[in-house]
Amino acid sequence: MLSIQDGPVTVFESDLYRTTSTVVVTDSHVVVADPCWLPREVEEIRAYVERVRRDRQVVLLFTHSDYDHIIGWGAFPGAAVVASGSFARSSVAARERSLDQIRDFDDQYYLKRNYKIAYPDVDYPMDGDGTALPLGGARLVCYQAPGHNADGMMTVVEPYGVLILGDYLSDAEFPFIDHDSAAYEETLFQFDAIAHRHDLKLFVPGHGSPSADLAHMKARRDADLRYIRELRRLVAAEDEAGLARLIDDAPFPRNQRKYHEENANRIRRELADAAR
Repeated sequence: MLSIQDGPVTVFESDLYRTTSTVVVTDSHVVVADPCWLPREVEEIRAYVERVRRDRQVVLLFTHSDYDHIIGWGAFPGAAVVASGSFARSSVAARERSLDQIRDFDDQYYLKRNYKIAYPDVDYPMDGDGTALPLGGARLVCYQAPGHNADGMMTVVEPYGVLILGDYLSDAEFPFIDHDSAAYEETLFQFDAIAHRHDLKLFVPGHGSPSADLAHMKARRDADLRYIRELRRLVAAEDEAGLARLIDDAPFPRNQRKYHEENANRIRRELADAAR
């Protein structure tokens, strides 16, 4: 597991899918976003939090309910949990799907964890955009971010200027559209409003490289918008060759082609629904 530290902010990067977990140490709290993946990696994050917490309260922030992002919840008993209101209101069936994916993953690789696998109980469900949760001299400012999935949330940790993005604006992945392509575009547009409203110093995607460069992040945003729009055009034109070429520059094409094909199938369903 890699880690990058800048003052009170540490970003851990898993060996799996370049998945990030962010820890921000404030005056009164330790904010831990999406602790994940492998048991030893989760333990490394937990041990780090224990070293730095002193008398601080631990707050777990979940960007969305995908199983790889909630897999470490049980390692932090007693921590308060912050997530979107949609996350908190998820159905029993949706929760069980996420938990079954964790169980399947652990069984596949013979992994054992020293904590119980369960769906996070949310103490602070955040609805709306710009909703703030005070944490002593710091605060979390939350923005709804559907599109990748239905319950995503982007969060600014103030006054540190850290924007925790969830599964958006990655340099390791093109958009994975598991919910709705129009909602995904709206979330990408929301990024500009967030950047305008806050003094941001670090951008942390759920997978891939963090960046301190706003222009670089806007370039990622533009590339993601181009992908969605071109995907929609090629699907409408039934251009299979063009669809195949669209991810020629994907970072990990052997694995990611299946996600591209799932995106295309989702667009086909959306176009069919719109034509009814």
